[in-house]
Amino acid sequence: MASTWQLPLPDIYVRLSDAELRVRVSMAKESLGAKLCVLGHHYQQDAVVEFADYVGDSFELSRYAARQKSAAYVVFCGVHFMAESADILTEPSVQVILPDLGAGCSMADMANIDQTYEAWEQLTQTLGSHPIVPITYMNSSAAIKAFVGEHHGAVCTSSNCRNVLEWALNGGAIENNKSETRTPKVLFFPDQHLGRNTAYAMGTPLDKMVVWDPKQDMGGNTPEQIRNADFILWKGHCSVHALFRPEHIDQARQRDPAVKVIVHPECKWEVVQKADLAGSTAYIVDRVRNAAPGSSWAIGTETHLVNRLKQEHPDQNITVLSDCQCLCTTMFRIDLPHLCWVLENLVEGNVVNQISVDEHTRKWSLVALERMLSIKGTGSPVGKSTGPVYPTQEQNARVGIVD
Repeated sequence: MASTWQLPLPDIYVRLSDAELRVRVSMAKESLGAKLCVLGHHYQQDAVVEFADYVGDSFELSRYAARQKSAAYVVFCGVHFMAESADILTEPSVQVILPDLGAGCSMADMANIDQTYEAWEQLTQTLGSHPIVPITYMNSSAAIKAFVGEHHGAVCTSSNCRNVLEWALNGGAIENNKSETRTPKVLFFPDQHLGRNTAYAMGTPLDKMVVWDPKQDMGGNTPEQIRNADFILWKGHCSVHALFRPEHIDQARQRDPAVKVIVHPECKWEVVQKADLAGSTAYIVDRVRNAAPGSSWAIGTETHLVNRLKQEHPDQNITVLSDCQCLCTTMFRIDLPHLCWVLENLVEGNVVNQISVDEHTRKWSLVALERMLSIKGTGSPVGKSTGPVYPTQEQNARVGIVD
C-alpha cells in the first residue's frame, strides 16, 4: 500500500457524538479561517462533504487547492494519491494533510514503481527501438506519475483520456518523433478497463490490446503478442466499478424499460458496451443535473455519489445500477472523528498526517501533469462535461468500428 499505517485516534474522538463532532469541526474551521482549505471527493460520505470548501474529482480538487493563495493547510478528504497530487500542485509552503493515512486506493496500489521498471526493461528488450509512450491514469502514485514524466509520457483523467492517448500515438514527448514512422505502442497504467474502453472507442480492436500482469514474466504474454499489440494495459482495476456486471443492466431495464443506464469507463468493457452512456464522474453528474424532470437513471458508479445525486434531484428516478455495496471502502475510512482530530491539531499548531512528495518525484510528476494540460482538448476545467461518451456496440457498428 502507498499509505502509512494510521495510529488509533485518541479515545475522546471515538466517544464524541456526531453532533459534538460537528460543533468542534465547525469551531476549528472558524479558528483556522482562510489558512485552511478542506477538499471533499465526490465519493466521500455526506457527513464529511458537509464541511468541504469544495467538492469534485481528484484532479479538480488539487487544482482548486493550488489556486488558494492564502491557504497554509489543505486537508484532503479523499485517498493517498489525491493528496500526493495536491502536494505536487500546491506551493512548497502549503502543507497537505490526509485525515486517515489508511485511506489508500486499491487501483493505485496495483502498480508499484519496482514492477514498473521491471516491465519497462522487458518491454524495451522485446520491442528494441520501437517507441513506447507510457500513460498513467490520475489514480496512480506520484512515483508512477514521475516515471511517466521521465519517459516522455503524460497523465490522463477519465475526462481527457482519449485526447491524451491520441497524443501518445502521435509520439508523445519523444524528441525524435517527427522522424519516426512507426506508431508508438502505449503502456497504460493502472486501470486496464479505462484503457480498453477508451482505446476501443478510438477504433482499436480488442485483439490489438494485451494485459500486462506484473506478477508474471513478460506480463503473461509472448514476445509476439507484445509486438502485435498497440496498447499494453496494466492489470489493474477499480474495486468499486469492477463490481458492476452486464446482468445488472438487464435487471435495471426489466424493472424500468424507460431507464437510461450511465456508467463510468472504469467499468468492464462488457458493461460499457451494454450501457446507454458512459463517461467520467463529471460527465455523469452533468448529464443527471441537466436531465428533464421525470428522467429515470441507473448509475454505475460509487454509491455515495449516486445517493447524493438522488437527494439533489428528487424530481428524477435515480438508483445505483447494482444493489451490492458499491462504495469506496478506503475513502470511507475518512470520517468526522478523523477530520476533527486533524483540524484540532492544526488549531494547536500541530501538523499530523502530512503528505509530502520528494523533489525528484515532484519535478517529474509535474512534467507529466503539465504535458496533459498542454495537450489540445485537455485543458478545459475538470468538472465540466469534457469527457467522451464511450460508444455502445450498436453505435460502433454505425461508424464502422467492429470487434
